[in-house]
Amino acid sequence: MRRAALIAAVAAGLVMGAVQPVAASGDLVRPDDRRLAYEGHWGRTAEAAVTVTSGSRLGFRFTGDSVHALFDVSSITVPAQIHVSVDGGPKRLYAVDREDIEITAAGRGPHRVELSVKDVFSRANRWTPPLETGVVLTGVRGRLLPQRPVHEPRFAFYGDSVTQGVMALCEVNTSDCADGTAAYPTLVADALHASLTQVGFGRQGVLRTGNGGVPTASDAYGWNYAGSRADSDRHADVIVVNQGTNDTAWGPAEFRAAYRAYLDELRAAAPHARILALRPLTGAHADDIAAVVAELADRRVEFVDTSGWLSPAEGDFNGDVHPSAQGHRKVADRLIALLEGAVSHDHHA
Repeated sequence: MRRAALIAAVAAGLVMGAVQPVAASGDLVRPDDRRLAYEGHWGRTAEAAVTVTSGSRLGFRFTGDSVHALFDVSSITVPAQIHVSVDGGPKRLYAVDREDIEITAAGRGPHRVELSVKDVFSRANRWTPPLETGVVLTGVRGRLLPQRPVHEPRFAFYGDSVTQGVMALCEVNTSDCADGTAAYPTLVADALHASLTQVGFGRQGVLRTGNGGVPTASDAYGWNYAGSRADSDRHADVIVVNQGTNDTAWGPAEFRAAYRAYLDELRAAAPHARILALRPLTGAHADDIAAVVAELADRRVEFVDTSGWLSPAEGDFNGDVHPSAQGHRKVADRLIALLEGAVSHDHHA
């Protein structure tokens, strides 16, 4: 009797085993799996990978003709928008408003997927869970392949709605008009083959809190969102700071103290990084930023004077503050020229 039960159990196990290869084609790859390569600020656990910042990216490789990206949208009221590109092809736009987005490809592969966050709406709660907007990836279902190790320079960009790409496409503050992937951080990182951390929060400054429940730049630094620690910038090669536009309500003394504290925070976190402190494109607190950088006397911290980079008359802005896609391209080209030689040397030294 026992022998019969054992045979039955083994048979059941073999049947289950026989089913496994079929199930493997639809196996769930959890968000913390090494086959998923993240760039930017993502809070990652076995249950979810969460980003609230436009420009964040995810890459993976797979075989077969499709995979499914899975999301938790249970608390979302304003869906984030993402671009998905397969095998370097054109970007396809999706609103993350459903639990399952199928990504298809021609042929059996292997294929490469690049998912980039176009916009996380700045005026909905994107800081304190439960989040009203953001990308909450719960896994990928499909036949994923290991990642090849890539050694790239590491760039981080910290700023406000300009860095976020708000109104890059048109003159309304909506996700449709915003595109973090058309903003200068993405353009610079891609041109110089760098990994990208792009963190822009609308309305934020070094003294002013951002929209969507986001704290000031100093208080937000080092966090993906409330309660979720961000990956360290310890190995960053370049950090670009574009802050000050939203701090015009404060005078020079208050601003300088806060801006200095912010740069000190960045330097402590990234001891070897080249830090570029940009003159805001509006010119706000330009003299104060230049003075703070001069006082630091740190040869790896540079004031970048952006005067004359953009022209309203040439269509470089949508509205008074936000660069158009054309404007972002001009800013990117200036930064690429500043960085390309030095970054290549620093990274390979």
